[in-house]
Amino acid sequence: MAARTVMAVGGHIGDMDLAAGPLLAQVVNDGGRAVLVALTPGERGHPRLGVDEYKAQKIAEGQAFAAGIGAEFHVFDDLSDGFLPATDDVAARVARLIRAVRPDWLIAHWRNSIHTDHENASTVAERARFLAGLPGWAPGDGGAPSDGERHGVGRLFYAENWEDAHGFAADTYLPVSADAYERWRAAIEGQAFARGETYGFRYIDYYTAQLTLRGCLARTDRAVALASSDDAPVEVLT
Repeated sequence: MAARTVMAVGGHIGDMDLAAGPLLAQVVNDGGRAVLVALTPGERGHPRLGVDEYKAQKIAEGQAFAAGIGAEFHVFDDLSDGFLPATDDVAARVARLIRAVRPDWLIAHWRNSIHTDHENASTVAERARFLAGLPGWAPGDGGAPSDGERHGVGRLFYAENWEDAHGFAADTYLPVSADAYERWRAAIEGQAFARGETYGFRYIDYYTAQLTLRGCLARTDRAVALASSDDAPVEVLT
């Protein structure tokens, strides 16, 4: 894959680590820049740990995962799992980050999900992309610093997530090398929920199998599948 800057925006720590993590590992392998953004820590996702304890654990796991694949990590730890609002205030925070990072691609949740936070995270990412590229948005006022030079994100893609499957139709495949896969696999093993220690879902097995399935369709060993926000033909990007 050509060197690119790619930002992935998820509702919780772990969402994009699973759905887009292999792609982000490949981006780093190819000399690009990968940025993970979690709009909440995902602190209510453990049936036995208290919210504060699991929040601290999730943030530590997110930091370790990002370091493991060579990505940058941002979490909005003041926003709450299960209560993520799809507001302009949240979108503006992401837009400012987009202007600072200046990604070529933005990866978001597919808009139809069994989890409201995922749906709202998708809306926030789309709105943030619009605001980040909007001329005259958030210029410095009264001596205050500007919120960054406007930046138009070239491509917006939606990630394949088992909770966001309704209506998802992949049209873009990104091959994932053995090295990128192994780094992702080692990093994701550090997240308790991904190992199945919260509600027992076999996340790592599921996404590993999905990489193989999509690799078959892309005529390669492993691939990540995305849905383009544009009306584009099916393509394999290199």
